[in-house]
Amino acid sequence: MGIGTDKKGNGSGGELPAIIDDARLRPVFEKVVAGERLGYEDGLLLYRSPDLLTVGYMANMVRERLHGNITYFNVNRHINPTDVCVASCRLCAFGKKSKDPNAYTMSLEEVWHRAGLGWSESITEFHIVGGLHPTLTLDWYCRMVAGLKERFPQVHIKAFTMVEIAYFAQREKLSYREVLERLVRAGVDSMPGGGAEVFSERVRRIICDHKIDGGEWLEVAKIAHQVGLKSNCTMLYGHLESEEDRVDHLIRLREVQDETGGFVTFIPLAFHPANTPLQHIAVTTGFDDLRNVAVARLMLDNIPHIKAYWVMMTPRVAQVAQRFGANDIDGTVVEERIYHDAGATTSQGLRRQDLLRLIEQAGREPFERDTLYRRVVRTEGGAAPVGATLTVLT
Repeated sequence: MGIGTDKKGNGSGGELPAIIDDARLRPVFEKVVAGERLGYEDGLLLYRSPDLLTVGYMANMVRERLHGNITYFNVNRHINPTDVCVASCRLCAFGKKSKDPNAYTMSLEEVWHRAGLGWSESITEFHIVGGLHPTLTLDWYCRMVAGLKERFPQVHIKAFTMVEIAYFAQREKLSYREVLERLVRAGVDSMPGGGAEVFSERVRRIICDHKIDGGEWLEVAKIAHQVGLKSNCTMLYGHLESEEDRVDHLIRLREVQDETGGFVTFIPLAFHPANTPLQHIAVTTGFDDLRNVAVARLMLDNIPHIKAYWVMMTPRVAQVAQRFGANDIDGTVVEERIYHDAGATTSQGLRRQDLLRLIEQAGREPFERDTLYRRVVRTEGGAAPVGATLTVLT
C-alpha cells in the first residue's frame, strides 16, 4: 500500500502549491497524490531540496489524508530505573559507570513509589528505559514490571528498547524470544523505539560501537512483533550521519513494517550534543527538525503515526510540526532524564491542559489516546488521581 492510500489503495487528490521553488519535486508530488510508494532517490531529493515548504505541504497532505485534523497525545510518565551503563556511547550524556559518584540505581520499591508520585492526573502509560546495568538481572526487571502491574493494573507498560532486550539475552544466555516472552508474562505490554540511532555501520562504529548493530536491532524488533508486542521506532539525526544514511534507515524500517506490521509510531529524534564527547557538533535547527518529520511521513507509508516529540524539539516546534506531517505530540512525560542530561532546556513535563492548549493553538483537534491509539474518555473533568478508572474506547 502506498503513502496515504485508503484501504482500497486509492489516494486522495491534491494540487501543487502555487509557488514551488524546486521544480524537481514535481514528480515526487505526483507520486504522493497517486498514493505511490517513494523510493530511495525520492528520499534523497526530499532531504536535499531547499524548498522545505513544498516538502512540508506534501507531508501535511498525507498526514491529513490519514488522520484528518486530529493530533494525538497521552498522559504518560517516564521512568528511568538506572543510568548505570556498561556501554560508552559517544552520543550519550545519560549513561554512567557504576563507580561514578553521580550514578544512580533505584530499588524496586523506589521504582514503584516513583511511578505514582506527585502527579494528579490519571496516567495511562509508563514509559520505561534505562542503562545497560552490569548486575541487575532479568528477574529483577521482571519483578519490577510485575510489581507495577500489581499496583497500577490499568496502566499500560511500554518498556525496554531493542538494545536492552539484546543485552538481557547476552547476560542471561537466552534467545531474544525467550527474554521477550518472560517480560510479556511479567506484564510488558509494548516497547519503545529507542536505541536505533542510525543503522549505518560506518556511523555506529563512531557513535555507539558498544551497542548491537542495525541488523540486530531490526531482528529484535521483528521477534518482538512476532510474540505479539507492538513497538515504536526511531532515528537519531543531526550528528555524523549523511542524507544517504537517513534514507537507508527509513527504508529498512519500512521493510520490516511490510513484514510484521508491528511498528505503531515513528519518532525522529534530534541529537543533543551537550555533555557528550560529540559536543563540538552544532545543534539541529527548527528547519532540520521539521524536515525530518516531513520526510518520515512521506517515506514511511506503512507506519501509521509520526510523533513530534516536544521534549526534543521544544513545544513550539512540535506545534508547527503538526502541519509538516506529524500527528502526535507525545504526552505529559513528567520526568525525562535522558535528553535533559544532554542539555535539553524544555520542561521535565507538561500538564494535560498544556498539551490541549498547544494542540488547539496549532489549529488541530486534540485526541487523548492510550498507547495503542484508542480514545481515552475522562468522566470527571479530566483530572483524577493515579489509579482512577478511565474509559478506553476500542
